[in-house]
Amino acid sequence: MSNTLSDLFAVIQDRKINPPEGSYTATLFRKGQPEILKKIGEEAVEVIIAATSESEDRIIYEMADLIYHNLVLLAQRELDWADVEAELARRAK
Repeated sequence: MSNTLSDLFAVIQDRKINPPEGSYTATLFRKGQPEILKKIGEEAVEVIIAATSESEDRIIYEMADLIYHNLVLLAQRELDWADVEAELARRAK
């Protein structure tokens, strides 16, 4: 995992354990998996729209949102990005 993803995932996990007032991430955890899944769906659609008709900068922006929300789901389910990397490595063989 890159340092950026690792650092972000650490913050996400901390927000789950120590939810600060006003934290968007903590709000997602409080609302639960249905809200997290809703956000993943919304962000996936936004990536598709950006890729269809918007700039590269917009694609990158929306992709970052999608990855963030996927990391929140992993933390919600007590999984780790390393689990995803292991699956990708398994498929590459």
